[in-house]
Amino acid sequence: MRRVTFYSALLLASALFASAPAKAEIRIIQSPGGQVGPFLDLFEKVRASGERVVIDGPCLSACTLVLSIVPGERICVTRRAVLGFHAARSVDRHGRFYAEPEASEAVLEAYPGPVRDWIARRGGLTSRLLLLRGRDLAAIYPRCR
Repeated sequence: MRRVTFYSALLLASALFASAPAKAEIRIIQSPGGQVGPFLDLFEKVRASGERVVIDGPCLSACTLVLSIVPGERICVTRRAVLGFHAARSVDRHGRFYAEPEASEAVLEAYPGPVRDWIARRGGLTSRLLLLRGRDLAAIYPRCR
């Protein structure tokens, strides 16, 4: 059984994103990730809105799904941007984590080719967190102006 905590929803709704409507952009300033469902819903709305996504801090785990949903030409990164990837996992009702290999494969296939290639060069999605930042990140996504 999967659960969404109030804390996760609060992070998602407030501290996770800062929106600047005048510039028609969504700014990711800090996201530790969380349940996949709320991120999918949010990024579908962002895609439909036409807004640009500025990654301006850590975007970890489920947050990286933005790369699969929002068109790449509408994503840019700042020098503070960090993307964190790991294999999919779920939590049972006792708080124990377990691997979700089929979900990991589906997520990996949904990422853009250059991101998949970067992950593959580092051994693929495992329980270890892979951090994409700096020059490697700027080679895939443009710096925000």
